[in-house]
Amino acid sequence: MNRVVLIGRLTRDPELRYTPNGTAVATFTLAVDRPFVNQQGEREADFINIVTWRKLAENCAEYLKKGSLTAVEGRLQIRNYENNEGRRVYVTEVVAENVRFLSGTKGRPEEESVEDPFVADSEEVDIDEDELPF
Repeated sequence: MNRVVLIGRLTRDPELRYTPNGTAVATFTLAVDRPFVNQQGEREADFINIVTWRKLAENCAEYLKKGSLTAVEGRLQIRNYENNEGRRVYVTEVVAENVRFLSGTKGRPEEESVEDPFVADSEEVDIDEDELPF
């Protein structure tokens, strides 16, 4: 089984490109905190390359920005190629199949933002017990 689930923040805006046949591909790097601190008491992070394809790639490029809190689900992929110096280079990345935008609507244009109906406010809601489904 090859399954990866990550939550982190983007280190830069996604880079959107198109293959010669017109398929969208977006890449970005996710900084994922490690669950412990180092000897100096500082939290470290891993920087993980993410690849998205097609409509998911276009959505990521449109709505994600540097610093966006994001959840990624996908598979680990290791590929290799020969560089200009004739050396074999290995690249490890996550090919995302599902991306959740956890930062809310901040990355969206102002006219597209939607008020959250579940934001806690100080008003108490009065509901008759006969209206409850349980």
